[in-house]
Parts: sequence; C-alpha cells; structure tokens
Amino acid sequence: MGEFDLIAKYFANSGIKRSDTSVSVGDDGAVLQVRDGYDLVVTTDTMVVGTHFFPDVDPRSLGHKLVAVNVSDLAAMGAEPTWLSLAITMPAVDEVWLAEFAAGLHETADYYNCQLIGGDTTRGPLSLTMIAKGLVPRGKAITRAGAQVGDYIYVTGTLGDAALGLKLVQGQHDISKKHQGHLLQRFHYPAARVALGQALRNTASSAMDISDGLAGDLPHILRRSGVGAYIDVNRLPLSQALRDSCEPALALQLALSGGEDYELLFTVPEHRRGALDVLLSPYGVPVTCIGRITGVPGKLELKVGDQPFSYQHQGFQHF
Repeated sequence: MGEFDLIAKYFANSGIKRSDTSVSVGDDGAVLQVRDGYDLVVTTDTMVVGTHFFPDVDPRSLGHKLVAVNVSDLAAMGAEPTWLSLAITMPAVDEVWLAEFAAGLHETADYYNCQLIGGDTTRGPLSLTMIAKGLVPRGKAITRAGAQVGDYIYVTGTLGDAALGLKLVQGQHDISKKHQGHLLQRFHYPAARVALGQALRNTASSAMDISDGLAGDLPHILRRSGVGAYIDVNRLPLSQALRDSCEPALALQLALSGGEDYELLFTVPEHRRGALDVLLSPYGVPVTCIGRITGVPGKLELKVGDQPFSYQHQGFQHF
C-alpha cells in the first residue's frame, strides 16, 4: 500500500467534517476559517514506541490517547478543540494495526468535535506526532504566567491512578480485580477536561495539565509566574482504588510524581474562590484545593499540615 492509498483509506474519509474547514486531508495544506474575535491555540505532542508506549499496546487505545493528551493541553488553556494534524512514522504498513489505531483516533476526535485536517506519513521506527488546534475568545487564553501571591491551587479529579495502571501493565504491582479496570482505564484512556477548562477562562489566573506529575509540572507555573507555592500533601485527591492498592508512601509518590493524569492544575485568586464551586458544579468533576501561591520565586514547599514533608522524587524527565 502506497502513502496516498494509506492516507485515503484510514485518515481522509472518517470522522466529523467541521463547517469551518474548507480544505482538509488530501491537499498540500488545510484551509481553515478562524472566527472573528478568537485566538488560535496550537500545541504539539510526540509519542515514541519504547519511550511513551509499549510495542504491544492496543492500537485503538493508542489512537485515543494521542488525541486526548493533545486536547488536554488545549483544555488547560481554556480553548475549544477544533483541528488535528497527524505525522505518523512506522516501519511497515500493518493494515490490521492501522485500522484499530485510526478507529481509536477518529472516535476520540469525534467526541471532542475535532477534525483531522492533514499531516504526513513516512517509514521508520514507530512514532506519532500530533498538532492540535483550538479556539479561544481573544485575550482569554489561560497561561502558566498569571499566578499571583495568595492564589489558591486546585487540581481536578484524582492523582496517581494512571501511574498505578502503568505498574499493573508492567507487572510491578499486585492489584485486586476490583480496581484493575478503573486503573487501566485511567492509564490507557485518559479524559481531557475540555468543558471545565473553558469554564475557567474568567476565573483561573493560571493553568496547565498534569502530564509529568504534580511535583514536576507545578514548577512550570512557578517559573513562568515568578512565584512560589506550598502544597499540603494530605489534601491530594486520591481515588479509593489507589488507597486500597498501595501503602500510603507509594500512593503519595504516585500522586506527586507518577504522571499521565491529564488533570487540570490551576490557580484562583481569593476574590474569585466563592464563585468557583457554583461555576464548576454542572461539570461533575471533583475539584480539590491543595495549597497556595507564595512569594519566593520558584520555591515549592511540600507540607503535611504545617510541617515540612521530605520528598526527593521528580516527575517524568524527557531527557
């Protein structure tokens, strides 16, 4: 199967067709209609076999995850997902694998109302790069640079489940059948908090998604905002599956450094806190306050109540 046959069969004629897409897969470039009064948000993520996923991973779940992790970046900036581009490198054409991968990709893109508009295919070690685009009202994008001293720090959902799911896949941890399904779902099929991210546009002072672990990702906000923070580890939201499956020390390690949660991490000024619960109640996603922003630039303090918490682990390191 040639490159253009591959594109036509698996990527050109599936998935939703957005009304703001004039030209998509099959031409030299896509033609997109960006709404007046909106900014375009663009993010890129690469997944490489052996580094980000196992060679024997279910290709349908891989297609889902590739879309979800990119859309999660858009969600963190308060953007509405719109368009996706895919560059796929593979050693050979495996039509069974491609059919499942494309099915997972298109299902998830449809769920988030995204259209695949183009990309590239080439031969080499299996690698997947996606560029996701989204729209946000002009000047309303939430960045990592707006946190102020005194702001409260929040996370959505629960932390550490995906990391424990990875340990289950690797055979490194025994987990009861009662919790295996939940943990594997969190690892293989992450959910991007798109609607909630958009709801935070006028409330959050800064935001990002948690991909490399809370302890590794929060410092990005601190550096961009020129502030510090303290986190009370007793407040970290842990699922019952995590609590039942781990000793407390391991549960905290996974929650702080495990990565691949794709939950939102955001800060809220004190004068906006009162409206937060009302604002977020329709979305059905738990939100937990875990600490506050402080004035020592770049300094992250972990505490148990008022006492320092000694911790050495970092989040995922790409190099």
